[in-house]
Amino acid sequence: MDKSDLSATLAVNVQRLKNLFSDSSDIVFHPLTIGSSLQAELIYIENMCDLQRVERGILIPLQGISREEAQAADFLVTNLPVGKVTLLRSEQEVVQMILSGNPVLLVDERTDALCFGLASWNQRAIEEPSAENVVRGPHESFNETMATNLALLRRRLRSPELKTKTVETGLVAKTPLTVAYLQNLAAPELLAEVMKRLEAVRYDHILESGTLEELIQDDPYSPFPQLLATERPDVVASHLLEGRVAIFTEGTPFVLIAPGNFFSFLQSPEDYDNAIKGTASRLLRYLFLMVALLLPAAYVAIVTFHQEMIPTSLLLTIANTREQVPFPVLVEALLMELMFEALREAGLRLPKQIGSAVSIVGALVIGQAAISAGLVSPPMVMVVAITGIASFMVPHYALSIPLRMLRFPIMLVSGMLGLIGFVLGFVTVLIHMAGLTSFGVPYFGLQRAGELQDTLWRGTSRKLSNRPFLSARPQRKPSYSTGNAASPKEDGTK
Repeated sequence: MDKSDLSATLAVNVQRLKNLFSDSSDIVFHPLTIGSSLQAELIYIENMCDLQRVERGILIPLQGISREEAQAADFLVTNLPVGKVTLLRSEQEVVQMILSGNPVLLVDERTDALCFGLASWNQRAIEEPSAENVVRGPHESFNETMATNLALLRRRLRSPELKTKTVETGLVAKTPLTVAYLQNLAAPELLAEVMKRLEAVRYDHILESGTLEELIQDDPYSPFPQLLATERPDVVASHLLEGRVAIFTEGTPFVLIAPGNFFSFLQSPEDYDNAIKGTASRLLRYLFLMVALLLPAAYVAIVTFHQEMIPTSLLLTIANTREQVPFPVLVEALLMELMFEALREAGLRLPKQIGSAVSIVGALVIGQAAISAGLVSPPMVMVVAITGIASFMVPHYALSIPLRMLRFPIMLVSGMLGLIGFVLGFVTVLIHMAGLTSFGVPYFGLQRAGELQDTLWRGTSRKLSNRPFLSARPQRKPSYSTGNAASPKEDGTK
């Protein structure tokens, strides 16, 4: 629709809006008379606004207003008992406000419309995070309403430095996006690049933040997540304090944090309760991250090509258990891994009441049946089980997905080339990750040795006195196409 101005004739404006909203039974056009003869029209969507407040704050007060007062420029804005009243001057603004749930009042002989901030609809209650559970820490998560999510963030960061910018994207239906940042910490170059990419999005409608993430990330063909998605307000607050930027999307509880960093995907809020416990947990995660990616490939390479590396007693046990197995080790591993991934996916899609039971019981039954039938060996079942448990130790689900995907090609090259293929596969993954950037910041974005205190291990709170490189200014403006970052020239301290 074009951005045409509103007409001074009420009938013209109402007819154009009725034509636009034709065959929409939930759009209410409520005609009314102000004073004795001034005609007006109140337009709203049923069940998307507070009807009681509409009656008390708009309809009843308008009965006591004269024609001259209603035609005055700011009288209705300042005298109606509604907290937020804005003037709209184009038809497009009127349509967007109506679709957002806000009632709009059109008055005859006025070329503007009054929008009342009375949008209200049912929303999911604030619940515990479903994918980022902690034992000690806040037990609340975002929901699908962006206004509620911003309020949860404001409650944690009670600072005037917390700023928000809202843009709308979508060719068919507009989706509000809000960028939140701390003005004194976020680099202006980073903020400008985030806004540039959001404004450049050309898509019919953003239904979930995952779609937005794919559209604005540096490398859309990489399996690794380049923005951190979280549903925890405390995680968003902590990353804003490090100079990052948060992107809220209407209709989803997941908030995107830019730029993403590999080490952020392996951190948990509980790491900051105690330095020793946090360090032990992180080192355990890094260890089992390698196990989840490489254990099946290492087993295939060693058993197939390098049996001399296995102790004799263990080698005899493996040979005895594989005596009745008709498949090579590589085929055996691929079959078991595929079956485990199928059980995991089935457990996710089934109802919660039976999903976990089916996945666990199914794994036990199928594994035991496969061993009894002589299709796989017990050591292979153990390797697949350990690998699956290791993948569950990754705090953020988005990082476990590429580990599961890359496990198969590394197994293939290991089964064909032995440890040479194993090393080639692992080095290829490392080279790819080292070349990744997120909004111009390297994926392994450690620019100073002191930052290791909050990456591979967790230093005590007294030693975490410097902010990450990300909040240090100046930083060379990142490019959407190249995605490079310059070295720091000044330190940002808390």
